[in-house]
Amino acid sequence: MAFNHMRLRIAPSPTGPIHVGTAHTMLFNWLWARKQGATFILRLEDTDVQRSELRHEQTVINEMRWLGLDWQEGPDIGGPSGPYKQTQRMELYQEYFERLKTRQMIYPCYCTSEELEEERRHANQAKIPYKYSRKCLNLSQSERESKEISGRIPCWRLMVPENQIIAYDDLIRGHIEFSSNVISDPVLIRPTGMPLYNFAVVVDDASMEITHVIRGEDHISNTPIQLLIYQALSLEPPQFAHCANLLTVERKKASKRKGDLSVTSYRKQGILPEALFNYLALLGWTPEGEGRDLLTREEIIHEFDISEVSRAAAVFDEEKLKWMNGVYLRHKTQEEFAELALPFLIQANLTTEEEIRTRWSWFVELMAQVQERVRTLAEIPSYVDFCFQEVIYDEQAMQNLLTIEHREFLHRVATVLKKVDWNVPSIEQAVRGLLHEPASQLKAGKALLALRFAISGRTVSPPLFESIYLLGYQKVENRLTKL
Repeated sequence: MAFNHMRLRIAPSPTGPIHVGTAHTMLFNWLWARKQGATFILRLEDTDVQRSELRHEQTVINEMRWLGLDWQEGPDIGGPSGPYKQTQRMELYQEYFERLKTRQMIYPCYCTSEELEEERRHANQAKIPYKYSRKCLNLSQSERESKEISGRIPCWRLMVPENQIIAYDDLIRGHIEFSSNVISDPVLIRPTGMPLYNFAVVVDDASMEITHVIRGEDHISNTPIQLLIYQALSLEPPQFAHCANLLTVERKKASKRKGDLSVTSYRKQGILPEALFNYLALLGWTPEGEGRDLLTREEIIHEFDISEVSRAAAVFDEEKLKWMNGVYLRHKTQEEFAELALPFLIQANLTTEEEIRTRWSWFVELMAQVQERVRTLAEIPSYVDFCFQEVIYDEQAMQNLLTIEHREFLHRVATVLKKVDWNVPSIEQAVRGLLHEPASQLKAGKALLALRFAISGRTVSPPLFESIYLLGYQKVENRLTKL
């Protein structure tokens, strides 16, 4: 292979749903690839065999596609630099491992976890940063054989050179330097033969000829180790860009342990992919111009520049995401909104697709009553459940809202509605006419609240007269006369 253009990759671990922080990094990689006309690659880092699962691999693929991210090479579609799963690349890791052995850049370490913990304890007591003592570096061949005869299987460590400045120019953070003297000899291969992250990622990126690596700032500390591995293998490293972590509104790192911040969870809540795409793009990057919160995918691609991404952490505010999602929902046509809403009503066991398709016009009209009110699709069932099932009234609310006078008013409403043409203006005119009669002592606000409660079982619902119209006279009469 000899690629002569930009190549970017995203390499999630298939250990669960995609976290929004991972999705954010995925998006920035994808945007820069699209902006530059580069190849975008999906690779799965599945060497954590205890947690990686096939079902999570499919989740990663499904959620990336749902978000609108596509790739030119990957485990599902193949490509010239495959395979694209680390567990299928073991022969390649072994090949590069042998190169390092031949160059005498690595050495076997027989230390037990107890021995290493003792070294760390001494470093803590001395209040100095821990570095491996290298006591296995100069073992003789006979000493190594003796340890292996006793049952010890070594891991393999990279020998970090002394007194070297490791430097690179980060596309987001500028020039960064590390002293090799503070870096402990990292383990590259476990005793099981499984490569650790820093070794595997270098082999993968080098063999796939990745030119740009965009990832989270947690990896800044990994970068000098990876640069040393590139150096030991005489390989050209890619350019790096490290995005700031996302924070919660409490200014804590948005991690998997800080609630369910996954793409899957927001999809289940009824967040639209275009809304999440738009919102994530604006976390750490700001387009030119004031107040430009709503941008099309094409606008974001055209204007995005990785060098303009902020070093400061951005706050992932779920309320702002829901606000943005509500705007996107209101921009849908009534037909589009109804199609999006239907699965959520089916999931709530309020109806079936067959039932709704036979009365589609009614359903579109019903959904139009809540389109301006909801921020997520998952909110819809709680607004309209009274249209699909019998209402269960709260006893305390009944006592507070339905006085004898209000019950009499409801019965009169049922009687007068029987005679009107069944449309919203006629229904509203008839009901308000009762309230304007000279003999009426009811306050309109409280009377209409009682009417709303009687037909829906709640004090907040879609517009009252539209709800009456969409329920139909028979259901309205049954509810008004049984109270």
